[in-house]
Amino acid sequence: MRILVADDSKAMRMIVIRTLRQSGVPIDEIHEAADGAEALAAMASFAPDLVLSDWNMPNMNGFEFLGALRESGDTTTFGFVTSESNPAMRDQALAAGASFLLTKPFDGERFAEVIGQLVR
Repeated sequence: MRILVADDSKAMRMIVIRTLRQSGVPIDEIHEAADGAEALAAMASFAPDLVLSDWNMPNMNGFEFLGALRESGDTTTFGFVTSESNPAMRDQALAAGASFLLTKPFDGERFAEVIGQLVR
């Protein structure tokens, strides 16, 4: 599985990647992006199977990134990994085409549970 991790915090990208590796999810390659604009630009050349994105990022936030993907017809599986979560935010994400919204903090077991359901 090819995974794109978008978060403006390098430390958080490292935590997400480490947790992914601990989860047992089959990973072939991981690409990082520092914001939604960078992630959107990477989509064509990297062609991920899964996008994990923070919601709040500069230049283009995660919700705008998801919207741009869906407007272009891209159906790549997309999930939010964010510190902010409320029912309205979750509903907004799912209605826009996200497959899930994971709230920080998280662990490998939670990643395995959520992502494992998508790859089965």
